[in-house]
Amino acid sequence: MTSAMVLCRFLHFTVVLMLFGIWVFRPLLLGRVSHLDQPLACASRWLAAVALVSGVGWLLLVTASMAGAWDAALEPSTLRRVLGRTFFGEVWGWHLLLNGLLMILLLLPWPSSRLLQLTLSGLLLATLAPVGHGAMLDGIEGRLLILNQLMHLACVGTWLGGLMLLVMILRQPEGYSVRVVLQRFSGVGYALVAGLLITGLINVRALTGAFWPTPMLSGFALILLIKVALVAAMLGLALFNRLRINDCEQRMATLRNSVMLEWLLGLGAVAAVSLLGTLPSMMSN
Repeated sequence: MTSAMVLCRFLHFTVVLMLFGIWVFRPLLLGRVSHLDQPLACASRWLAAVALVSGVGWLLLVTASMAGAWDAALEPSTLRRVLGRTFFGEVWGWHLLLNGLLMILLLLPWPSSRLLQLTLSGLLLATLAPVGHGAMLDGIEGRLLILNQLMHLACVGTWLGGLMLLVMILRQPEGYSVRVVLQRFSGVGYALVAGLLITGLINVRALTGAFWPTPMLSGFALILLIKVALVAAMLGLALFNRLRINDCEQRMATLRNSVMLEWLLGLGAVAAVSLLGTLPSMMSN
């Protein structure tokens, strides 16, 4: 059951984060009208559909875990108790509702408001913040931890979604100045990196009681170390591309591969987070 939960969390976090990020970066990188709008709309529909399926799967897995039996996940009475009498269920009910509304909006036959799409994807992201370790504290400390988690997820989602959009542009760069696109992306990237580092350190301190949990090479601390290493590798690739920005259009193949690798490293970091969410935090004495 744990493996299924990790996989489901990874899939759901990934698609929700990217849904938010691509709509944040879309006006900055694509402009008012773009030949990529059609592929972007198609990708958004698929992401929303996967989010809905994995969100329902997450609910069923949590229900089975709480009841201690797989078949309990399909019992309407058990599902009602989880949705109506647990903190997770109350949050997740709203989460699935928002996911369904976004799915309907993206499937409508006429063009929908980009601001509405961004709003719904932002609310969908926001309802991930109280899930998992974000809800481990009570009172004002708990609310501040959830707010910090929301800011952390927003930074991660914007970065991952922006990288996905950047990959799409680099595959079909006609009509775009790649140098200008990279400058816009890296300009926002500085703020995202700062946000990631600050909110990440706050999360670690709140969850473990220290700036780094010990022992370093076991359990929670080891997975956290892997996540940090993957993010550091992403930063290294981003810095390499920023330093080579003047000749970017002469090395398109290398640039595409580099951005794709940076995006894949980001997905690896999300996978590490998905595993962290199933492990107990290591509170220091």
